[in-house]
Amino acid sequence: MLELAVLGFLYDRPSHGYDLRGRVAALLGHVRPVADGTLYPAIKRMESAGWLVRQDEPGVAAAPRRTLHLTDAGRAEILRRLREPDDLEISDENKWFVLLAFLRHLGDPAAQAAVLRRRLEFLARPSSFFYEGDRPVRAEEFDDPFRRGLLSIARATSLAELTWLRETLGSLEA
Repeated sequence: MLELAVLGFLYDRPSHGYDLRGRVAALLGHVRPVADGTLYPAIKRMESAGWLVRQDEPGVAAAPRRTLHLTDAGRAEILRRLREPDDLEISDENKWFVLLAFLRHLGDPAAQAAVLRRRLEFLARPSSFFYEGDRPVRAEEFDDPFRRGLLSIARATSLAELTWLRETLGSLEA
């Protein structure tokens, strides 16, 4: 999730570490705080993989700023990840949101639609947070207002996403 966010934001534009951290934190921070001890090792790994480079550029004051730029290999890597997301990036809502934040970079409506179709297929499968045997338990079956609330919110969110997916697929496939 972190690597995809970094690659995606650098695909948008080159950035220095502090700015990149702020943008990544805005996207991921509600789920998982982004600490320097997490971000900078990830940047080093991506630099070692050849996906990004650091370049010194003049700073606002006297000190130069080190700006991160995506390489051709980094562009190829993010496009591969967007085109071929793993199953967890389709099923996990937080990973899905990160993927969705950068899916526009794929540029090919057919490839974008293929990713959205995978999410649509995932959401179309019956599921619940609670089961009795193999049967999913519906919100209306709970006396517990908190579990009922959890399932009602999840259902409303899924319905909204299904509506959006179908509309967007219709426009991409038109």
